[in-house]
Amino acid sequence: MTARPANAHQARLLRLLRDGGPNSRAQLGDQVDLSRSKLAVEVDRLLETELVVADGLAASRGGRRSHNIRLNPHLRLLGVDIGATSVDVAVTNAELEILGHINQPTDVRDGPVAVFEQVLSMAAKLKASGLAEGFDGAGIGVPGPVRFPEGIPVAPPIMPGWDGFPVREALSQDLGCPVMVDNDVNLMAMGEQHAGVARTAPDFLCVKIGTGIGCGIVVGGEVYRGTTGSAGDIGHIQAVPDGRPCACGNRGCLEAHFSGAALARDALEAAQQQLSAELASRLETNGTLSAVDVAAAAAAGDATAIDLIREGGSRTGQVIAGLVSFFNPGLVVIGGGVTGLGHTLLAAIRTQVYRQSLPLATGNLPIVLGELGPTAGVIGAARLISDHLFSPA
Repeated sequence: MTARPANAHQARLLRLLRDGGPNSRAQLGDQVDLSRSKLAVEVDRLLETELVVADGLAASRGGRRSHNIRLNPHLRLLGVDIGATSVDVAVTNAELEILGHINQPTDVRDGPVAVFEQVLSMAAKLKASGLAEGFDGAGIGVPGPVRFPEGIPVAPPIMPGWDGFPVREALSQDLGCPVMVDNDVNLMAMGEQHAGVARTAPDFLCVKIGTGIGCGIVVGGEVYRGTTGSAGDIGHIQAVPDGRPCACGNRGCLEAHFSGAALARDALEAAQQQLSAELASRLETNGTLSAVDVAAAAAAGDATAIDLIREGGSRTGQVIAGLVSFFNPGLVVIGGGVTGLGHTLLAAIRTQVYRQSLPLATGNLPIVLGELGPTAGVIGAARLISDHLFSPA
């Protein structure tokens, strides 16, 4: 895609078509502050760029029927969500509908060169399946702090070898299209906002609990990244004074006491000390334990596994309670790999938040699991790059 909207009016029209699908000129006119003649001029200019195309006759509103307008169905976006232990790559159209999606295990500690070779291979596989001849833009999520304007990870605690790597520049050259990069939890928040549980929430928190813990902050419908891009790094808020050492160099961080990695470590310790026959059996069978094993043991009624989940949920809820008192969101979304722990985790988080935060902040506050699972990140990544492409050049 070489064309970009020429002004804010065209950008607004493109985003309305992305978020709402095909629409008539009259219906678009109801949503933008433009005269009928000015709207006609801007739509005609967009048609000339081929960013949008005519899409059949619109329903009659009296008088002459107009054509529906839609985003060009041939536009293709690449969404990439890199986690600590897996990577999701998807192709979407301009309306952010997933056309193809691949998930593979990875290890972010292998470094950017190895991980991006894998990402490019997955993207090539999706292209070879006939979903795309090329990509008009790509959004990339990584599990660590990102200096957003440059698309560069900065001292990410669980990503050795990534500090200062020019992700946006390197992938833009390899893919031959514009690339935008952000923290993975910001993209999860954008995905849930576009197509998930947060569709009607202008102000919300999206907490991702996986190998690490982060929080996407959405204010007035826009992701808040802070001055340098590190807003929402709640995994490194102290939850236990003088607690366990954390990968960031501090002690007692929430992430050191409850995350996918911390839960696996605690489960391993419980199994080795014969505190849980279920976890000990799984350790003997698999040779290792993960959050998935804890979830399965809890589902089988194992008291130790249930206690581990409740304790972790309470610590997470303690931190979220502080965020709720400070930010007063309209919704809290819980997502990430550890949400396989289900309603035991959710109940523990809710109990702590409702107990600690002021009634004015929690009286009508839903705390819910995300709807989209692993597709939230790739949808958010596609939305990130579409926000860029649908902004005036």
